[in-house]
Amino acid sequence: MPIVCVVAVLAAANLLNNWLARSPGMYVVICVAATAVLLLLARWDGLTRADLGLDAAGLRRGLRWAPVLAGIVLLGVVLLLAVPAGREAFRDSRAADLSVAQVLWVTLVRVPVGTVLLEETAFRGVLWAMIRRRRGTAWATGLSSLLFGLWHLLPSRGINRSNAAVGSLFGDGPAGVAPTVAVAIAATAVAGVVLCELRRRSGSLPAPMALHWAVNGFGYVMAWAAARWWLDG
Repeated sequence: MPIVCVVAVLAAANLLNNWLARSPGMYVVICVAATAVLLLLARWDGLTRADLGLDAAGLRRGLRWAPVLAGIVLLGVVLLLAVPAGREAFRDSRAADLSVAQVLWVTLVRVPVGTVLLEETAFRGVLWAMIRRRRGTAWATGLSSLLFGLWHLLPSRGINRSNAAVGSLFGDGPAGVAPTVAVAIAATAVAGVVLCELRRRSGSLPAPMALHWAVNGFGYVMAWAAARWWLDG
């Protein structure tokens, strides 16, 4: 029953964020509210802070992992920008059209307080811990990662129109939506496995949070910067 309740909360949050959250602030409010509900469900299910990777030891380990993970991601992004083919991945209108204030909002508020907080608490925290206690680590990683992939069904519908590299691969018209969504679900499910393994190895929820923020945050910043200084047009 608690797992069903968690999935229901996530379904509601997903629909609200993709269909009803028109303002940037509302997106963050929905994510924070959903996170609070999930933590209440975790407590109802008897999960401890250690189960969630949020005990004192887990927080300390996460603080040690965070700069290393962020540094690795930043290095990877810079190396991509150094290669002409890699730069195309950063040709994205979702970031290119932002102002400086909007980039700061996205990287410092929307991504960490909205996206990362909810998704990591849900998929590598509450769901992973609930399933792991009942079925073991392999089931926890597999099911939570599958749900993480499905979570991206709605937000991935327009990627083929906003990202030049994806559009050139699948087409930027209606026919390209279905394959784009399918690949996005598969890719984020694989990413979910990586994040779950990081959660397991680090014993800390802040560790996958740091990696998740670095990928999204540096991705936005570099796409915004690339549109102004490295990409033509």
